[in-house]
Amino acid sequence: MVSTGSNKIPVRQVTDDEAGVRLDRWFKRHYPSLTHGQLQKILRKGEVRVDGKRADAAQRLEAGQGIRIPPQVTEEPNPVQLQKRDDRAANDLKKMILFQDDDVLVLNKPAGLAVQGGTGLKTSLDAMLASLATEKGGKPKLVHRLDRDTSGVLLVARNVFAANKLAEAFRDRATQKIYWAITIGVPEIWQGKINAPLVKQGEKMVIAGKRDDDAKSAVTLYQVVESATGQAAFVALWPVTGRTHQLRVHMQYAGNPLLGDRLYAGVADTLPMKELGKGLHLHARRLIIPHPRRGRIDVTAPLGTEMRKTWKWFGFDDSAKVDFEDAV
Repeated sequence: MVSTGSNKIPVRQVTDDEAGVRLDRWFKRHYPSLTHGQLQKILRKGEVRVDGKRADAAQRLEAGQGIRIPPQVTEEPNPVQLQKRDDRAANDLKKMILFQDDDVLVLNKPAGLAVQGGTGLKTSLDAMLASLATEKGGKPKLVHRLDRDTSGVLLVARNVFAANKLAEAFRDRATQKIYWAITIGVPEIWQGKINAPLVKQGEKMVIAGKRDDDAKSAVTLYQVVESATGQAAFVALWPVTGRTHQLRVHMQYAGNPLLGDRLYAGVADTLPMKELGKGLHLHARRLIIPHPRRGRIDVTAPLGTEMRKTWKWFGFDDSAKVDFEDAV
């Protein structure tokens, strides 16, 4: 039974058959999408109350008690709504598929779609993958990440065996990931290596100083594929290491930040042409990785709509072939 308190915040009454149940398990039963971490947070902040008092996750409930439900904790959709949501997610995912077999799923992730959920996000790729769950393999599993604003190749494992094998390949750097980007200005040296360790500073990554004990090695190979009269360049990037925001920070460090990168390039440091595509111009173009069972996976993702606008405006070749073998 649900009622509302004096401030119109929902209060749910504990039923007879729920007596003795722990509070955290009660929430799991009624709000299965609420994560353990989210529950702990609202409990710490005192937003959940039992009979008006602060509550603890391990607290045993009694019949008739009233549980105050914070506004951010919402009711689960009914089965019909859930089915519609799953069908929509499955259809959206099918449009992204570049390659699939019994072990792997390779997607062309659009820019703007978060890989994993978080505060303020209505959906994520990880949540959408639940719509493809099977009785045998369960929900497909993420084995690497792309930033929310980065588009392109994303590899997903369809079973535990594949997840372990692919994770091992990434850990051993037995992969080649090629990104395409547009830089503001043209690098003076058209092909080279950026070897600059990174360290986290607030929400950003920065080039580490000599005394930064938390610094992580970061190496990027790059090639200028084409340039546009000094204004911009079409650049191919190979992150030999896979640090957070590595390519974005390294290109800023080299003096040529990525077009549309509001975090590292800034609003002022951009190009004024209205005809250019919107958003961060960073695309995971190609992924080469050993297949979990046989041979290798070699998949290329076409550019999205916004980036194609920019390629077209500058006259860049969106079918260019890039070879990093000479740069290794």
